[in-house]
Amino acid sequence: MAVVVQTDRAWPDDDVERAVIEGAGHRLVSGPATPASAEAIEALVAAHDPRAILTCWAPVSARAIALPSDLGIVQRLGVGLDNIAVAAASARGAWVANVPDYCVGEVADHAVALLLAWARGIVAFDMDVKGGRWDPAAARLRRIADLTVGIIGYGRIGRSTASKLRAFGCRILAHSRGRVDDPAVEAVTLDALLAASDVVIVHAPLTEATHHLLDVDRIARMRTGAFLINVSRGAIVDNQALLAALETGQIGGAGLDVVEDEPDPPRALIDRRDVIVTPHIAFSSEASLAELRRRAAEEVVRVLNGDPPQFPCNQPEGRA
Repeated sequence: MAVVVQTDRAWPDDDVERAVIEGAGHRLVSGPATPASAEAIEALVAAHDPRAILTCWAPVSARAIALPSDLGIVQRLGVGLDNIAVAAASARGAWVANVPDYCVGEVADHAVALLLAWARGIVAFDMDVKGGRWDPAAARLRRIADLTVGIIGYGRIGRSTASKLRAFGCRILAHSRGRVDDPAVEAVTLDALLAASDVVIVHAPLTEATHHLLDVDRIARMRTGAFLINVSRGAIVDNQALLAALETGQIGGAGLDVVEDEPDPPRALIDRRDVIVTPHIAFSSEASLAELRRRAAEEVVRVLNGDPPQFPCNQPEGRA
């Protein structure tokens, strides 16, 4: 029997994970639902000497990875790996894995929903009417089919977003590290995308290279009045650069499911009428969460049984 530590979760209980892990003969130890500090996670790991760590948002530091006597895997309950010291795991021979495709449709839907809410004035006019103002003459709305939409990051979710936007007749541009193999999508440089797009959607992962990818300089290259959507990671967009561009009118608004410094982002940014904010929920649906939790726990069991994970994100030293 192996011990599995679950550091945190974005749902009320650990029933799904526990059923899979303890059903396979192992023991699950759950930390608090709310992500704890790196030091608290290190103490949790030190206390239980796990062979596997399941983590949602909590930081899994190099020290946390070094502490267990026989760590096999750090499994992300999600897609991004920016809260895990991946290099440290590789160096000590432990797998890092994620569930890369559980919420593709949900995140793409959320990006399109933010675009529609902006283009049709849904959120702003809802607030007006509820506040007692009925003024259809104030509408300055957009025809969706006339929009050029630029997608930064053209992986699974970027492709899904593009497929949904094609139904509206949008012109679609994409900038990606990988190949853009859709004849209906124009592959362009990042600068060209920013200059030509009425809407810019961020679907890129957060890495050292993409941290503050959209900074003062790049946001200044966006088309005047454009709308910025971020459904990836908050730190890809520099908060202060975004706020400055909104205040000067350089861009026309933002739709943010993720914000740098969440869950306590700057009020000066998120209180603005031209900013639509949701609390990092683009991934979420009843179906996606059930799938994520089951598949993440199954990956842990797979590695504890001596097999490699289905979705490895590193190459551990000493493993073929």
